[in-house]
Amino acid sequence: MQKKTLLIWMIGLSLLLSACAQVSQSSKAEDKKTIGLLVTDSGLGDNSFSDSALQGLERARDELGVFFNYKEPLTGNYVGYLEDLVKEGHDLIVGLGFESQEAVEKMAKKYPDQQFLLIDAVSSQPNVTSLTFKEDEGSYLVGLIAGMRTESNHVGFIGGMEIPVIKNFEKGFKEGVQASNPDATISIDYIGDFDNDDKAAELAQKQIADGADHIFPVAGYAGVGALKESQKQGVYSFGVDSDQYFLAEESIVTSMMKRIDVALFDIAKQLKESSFEQGKHIQLGLKEEAVGLAPIRIIKLTNPQREILEDAMKKGGDE
Repeated sequence: MQKKTLLIWMIGLSLLLSACAQVSQSSKAEDKKTIGLLVTDSGLGDNSFSDSALQGLERARDELGVFFNYKEPLTGNYVGYLEDLVKEGHDLIVGLGFESQEAVEKMAKKYPDQQFLLIDAVSSQPNVTSLTFKEDEGSYLVGLIAGMRTESNHVGFIGGMEIPVIKNFEKGFKEGVQASNPDATISIDYIGDFDNDDKAAELAQKQIADGADHIFPVAGYAGVGALKESQKQGVYSFGVDSDQYFLAEESIVTSMMKRIDVALFDIAKQLKESSFEQGKHIQLGLKEEAVGLAPIRIIKLTNPQREILEDAMKKGGDE
């Protein structure tokens, strides 16, 4: 009789422990945060914007346990891909780049309980958090270097499309050049998109023929064409968004880092810690280490030039 009672008690205890384990596992599953990412229409492999975003989410997965999925709108169907991400049940859905704004806002209205993050544009939708960068602070540093180092007194800027975010890059670059070399000529050209690397190469070739000896392309994937053409022509250039040195190691002095990876990692951390605030506008610059410079290579700044650059970095970070 005692053995039977003990057996029943053990079975009951086993069932109780099993139930507790299931509840614990269920709780862990419920606590797991996921992010859905819509990259730019250039897709992954751009060595720039989209790749940087993916790196940030990969780090969040590895270090924070925040998982993600991504879509590449190569056909331009932003709404369809965003809807797919919504149906997957992600805690946060990220639209990368200004091109996604219209689709993000449309989906935000359709799914008011879904949290969205829009990068490089500003939305007034209550369930859309906007994240923009102070690109002018970073490109100002590039302009300083170009202005100090040019031997021809002529430098060039090549943009993808004439939109606010790229114009902000242009503004900072011009201000930096003018601050370090008021007499320098600055050529400005726009490709018209972010995919045509051949057109970017043609524009770089034209600027170099006109005398530019430092070229700063801000054009996503298309900019790679300008970087490679600069190397071919034997002039200096600057990368953008991520460290692009490996694309043209005989030409690229440094790259203006726009740390999409850092920003998305921080957002993922906030999401996991339940401190993410939807609907606000986040602006990141030098102070937050969200923009800056990759290592300076292939040239050596003089001590006075280095001091000018370091002073500008300090002032930008203190604003």
